[in-house]
Amino acid sequence: MFLARFIQYIQFEKRYSPHTVSAYKSDLDQFIRFLNTPEEAITHPSEITHHLIRNWMVAMMSDDITARSITRKIATLRKYFKFLLQEGIITHNPASKINTPKSPKNLPVVVEDAKLTQMLDDNEVFSHDFKGVRDKLVIETLFGTGMRLAELLGVKETDINIYEGTVKVLGKRNKQRIIPINNELKLLIAEYLELKKNQNFNNNSLTLLVTDKGADAYPKLIYLIVQKYLSYISTQNKKSPHVLRHTFATSLLNRGADLNAIKELLGHANLSATQIYTHNSVERLKSIYKQAHPKA
Repeated sequence: MFLARFIQYIQFEKRYSPHTVSAYKSDLDQFIRFLNTPEEAITHPSEITHHLIRNWMVAMMSDDITARSITRKIATLRKYFKFLLQEGIITHNPASKINTPKSPKNLPVVVEDAKLTQMLDDNEVFSHDFKGVRDKLVIETLFGTGMRLAELLGVKETDINIYEGTVKVLGKRNKQRIIPINNELKLLIAEYLELKKNQNFNNNSLTLLVTDKGADAYPKLIYLIVQKYLSYISTQNKKSPHVLRHTFATSLLNRGADLNAIKELLGHANLSATQIYTHNSVERLKSIYKQAHPKA
């Protein structure tokens, strides 16, 4: 099915992130497994029709796959067939006629920035050893910069400029951006780096965040850290690194930051991706209005 060629294309020519490549491969593996059922038994991409793709969509809906996930998987197919079209393997894109289900517009989940700030300023919450300072650095960095989980894991010590108060981040589509860091975060980074140096780890990793044994930090570790500390201040079910990214953006918007500036800080390709945070601000204003206005 020419899957290996497509994966090489997005990995080396398009230079998609490992996370994106993995997601594309997973989506296509699921589709190919569907095609290889006894009822279908497809052996070449040219045999795939838009009817088969619709059948896959129906099967996913029956399995209660969310509309958002289905839309993403169909987008993967469109990309895959576009590549096959460019390579001359097929003569038309069977996914081009597919209408995906509408996804409900869920507002970004955030935590109260006042509670988050209070927790970070509390000297009793985080221990003062290497592990405690590292955990605090994870929360402070995600909340203070709005970077994505993958971006955080990719930050090297050399990406941080303490004197200028900036951190260099490699975002989606391998686009670099510079994010300012506040004074508290600068001091915390300096403290963490000193503690990290004193641990005398064998591998001396230059990656900023490492495990208790000095290996590069991994996604599950960051998730566990975020979930642990957000549970102190929030009862909501969703407690992920992305919640802190949403909180960062919403906090800036609520305090009058320009939407285009927030877009640049977040590394969004389009302003439409940033505009979702305006809904949170509108909901906040509605809440204030209902509480304060005599006719509300």
